[in-house]
Amino acid sequence: MASKVEKDEITGVETTGHEWDGIKELNNPLPKWWVLVFYASIAFSVLWWVLYPSWPTLTGHWKGVLGSNQRLALEEQLTKARAAQAAWLEKIATLDTAAVAADPELLSFAMRGGEVAFKDNCAACHGLGGAGQFNYPTLADDDWLWGGTLADIEQTVRHGIRFFDDPETRDSQMPAFGADGILDRAQIDDVVQYVLSLSGRAEDAAAAERGKEVFLDNCAACHGEDGKGSHEVGAPNLTDGIWLYGDRPEDIRAQVTKPRHGVMPAWQGRLEDEVIKMVTIYVHNLGGGE
Repeated sequence: MASKVEKDEITGVETTGHEWDGIKELNNPLPKWWVLVFYASIAFSVLWWVLYPSWPTLTGHWKGVLGSNQRLALEEQLTKARAAQAAWLEKIATLDTAAVAADPELLSFAMRGGEVAFKDNCAACHGLGGAGQFNYPTLADDDWLWGGTLADIEQTVRHGIRFFDDPETRDSQMPAFGADGILDRAQIDDVVQYVLSLSGRAEDAAAAERGKEVFLDNCAACHGEDGKGSHEVGAPNLTDGIWLYGDRPEDIRAQVTKPRHGVMPAWQGRLEDEVIKMVTIYVHNLGGGE
């Protein structure tokens, strides 16, 4: 005897007989277009398995009726690209960076290669196009701790900053004037005001005047009596309004009290010699090279 078909009281649609917590499942059929697409997808996938590499076999994998292999195609393209670039890379490898930059054709090639290498290795810290970010210097302006000539930039790229695995790394250490008790809190507050006065932002003229003497006695040896810094020791210019760790009074106070010292890896040995030259040229041409 056939079971009685139950219909939902509200919609009038037959139910499947399934019920959960008082909720009954309606026996609504799937839309025809959805069913057709579903079966077409199955047919397409089977056809795709036959035409292209797919299932593993006892001796490897099914290579497909068309014999297509995108990995091999990519390898062929890369091989051709490397062969086309080889002549340019060999020229760059045999010349110094200044000579490469002086050759218009090599310069054009180096700029493109340097941009790719920069995006792969440097942009994570320095930003795309060398735009920089907080705690990481901008490379597209004219403010350089260690100098912005081709030779200066190449030295930094090759040997890094405070990367002590490399004996030729650049290094400078600012004393912890507060943490080591070299200056007391009042002296630090005064010198902060003097540093702010160098860019016309002092909030306390009397404190800035007192801070000038503190600055000359403790800071001028590296930053210069005029506060314009020194490339030789990597001392920043304090007059230009460009700040690596912040320009608020509390930021400057923190740096005087217990300074932070950034680290950049040495890329020599990690990047090919010609790639280092291309990165150097790219950074130099971002807009701020000396």
